[in-house]
Amino acid sequence: MEEVFGPDGLIAQAHPEYEHRPGQIQMARAVMRAFEEKRHLIVEAGTGTGKTLAYLVPAVAAALGGRGRVIISTGTKNLQEQLMEKDIPFLQSILPKRFTATYMKGRNNYLCLNRLGRAQAAPVLDGLEEVDYFEEVVDWSKESQIGDRAELSNLPESLSFWRHIDARSESCLGQKCPDFDPCFITRMRNRAQEADIVVVNHHLFFADLSLRNSNYGSVLPDYTAVILDEAHLIEDVASEYFGSQVSNYQVEDLLRELGVTTIEEADVDREVTRTSSRLARFAENFWMGFREGRGEEGRYPIIPGTFAARDVHRGIVPTPLGDLYLALDGAFARLETTLDAMKEKPAEVENLVRRIRQIRFDLQFIVTGADKKFVYWIERRNRGIFLRASPIDVAGLLQDKLFDEVPTVVLTSATLSSGGNFAFIRDRLGLDTADDLIAESTFDYESQAILYLPSKMPDPRSPTWAEAAAAEVIKILEATEGRAFVLSTSLAGMQSLYERVWAEIEYPCLVQGSRFEFS
Repeated sequence: MEEVFGPDGLIAQAHPEYEHRPGQIQMARAVMRAFEEKRHLIVEAGTGTGKTLAYLVPAVAAALGGRGRVIISTGTKNLQEQLMEKDIPFLQSILPKRFTATYMKGRNNYLCLNRLGRAQAAPVLDGLEEVDYFEEVVDWSKESQIGDRAELSNLPESLSFWRHIDARSESCLGQKCPDFDPCFITRMRNRAQEADIVVVNHHLFFADLSLRNSNYGSVLPDYTAVILDEAHLIEDVASEYFGSQVSNYQVEDLLRELGVTTIEEADVDREVTRTSSRLARFAENFWMGFREGRGEEGRYPIIPGTFAARDVHRGIVPTPLGDLYLALDGAFARLETTLDAMKEKPAEVENLVRRIRQIRFDLQFIVTGADKKFVYWIERRNRGIFLRASPIDVAGLLQDKLFDEVPTVVLTSATLSSGGNFAFIRDRLGLDTADDLIAESTFDYESQAILYLPSKMPDPRSPTWAEAAAAEVIKILEATEGRAFVLSTSLAGMQSLYERVWAEIEYPCLVQGSRFEFS
């Protein structure tokens, strides 16, 4: 580590602006020791420590030293891009031994060639204005080597038809797919199988962790160590992927794909058509039950008794919403039975049966609400309705699926300790046996920073919040002569601030998602 990070080390020789930071080399040594001794490690590395290089160098050394592939999981797309476009290429240029690295994103970022081919024969577009976009995707699919929709930089982020052609796991036919070999997911996995370092994000990592040993299989290649950067986020992400979810989008996608699936047996085809029509009607009634009385988007708890109530004389009886669920489940059951009874089921039908069973299982789990270790809730977002069940405590799950299975797990972030120790995060994540380290930042916060808390701000939920926040931002911008980086907790809040601020200041004002040309 001294040869790399020291005052006269490889980094200092290659980078004229490099500053020797004791906290960085301290962290690098701790990470290297965790790899060598096959132990877990928690590291809080304050801003300015240089933590990405501090864990990358030991990770490369471990991979090249025969200790196996290392997964690096990040909380944000920006950090993933920094690693792949800046930090890793820099190390590849200065380290004496060659190493390989690649990145993997969530499957819905990639195009599915099989679904694209089927979509060309079935309507998936919301309007004529999307025809040109679809044709551009088709042309791009013939040239792209990666299939990542990020390559389509000229197309809108919110392509309505993308969800009908992406490579999500529930629609995947696996090795039975006729496009398995040229598949972009297959290519991505092949690149990862050959790489020493694989960079992913937390959502993909925990999606993979939750799917391992299931019918859907894993996405990530095998690994012997994982580094979780921005580890303060993992409890929330793990809760999402170790829970259950059913949405109206899932049901709509299943019905749509059922409609374009060829069924050779005439009797079965007629029965499927009739049952699908009933299912669509019952599903619409079911989801409509969640729209009534809920005018605003947001998250709401599923109150006990939502689907069934206790009657003194008749025991537990369904509520009106419970009756709608029973009708929907009955239609699902009939469709499942009809498809499963086919003598020679094509791969598409096998996939549909598996998806129906999963939706029925998850829906029953959420509607019943019997497991007291979960919290049950509804989310309304645009035209989407999501029923969710999330574990209240993920500690046991993480211990069983991650910490007991992987020899070395390194958790790092600028904010992990509480009161100078890691007792809180150890308890929340089930990480009983792990070394820990607080690598201090070299920044002199006491003399180089101030903390300002406006004293008369309204409640953030108040309608007057946006106006008051904008007024404070304008005052700060006037004091700093336009030098500021303003963070918002939502895209809507960000856009609201921008609209209120930009016309009131004399300085250039940029907002995420826009392009600005400097003269």
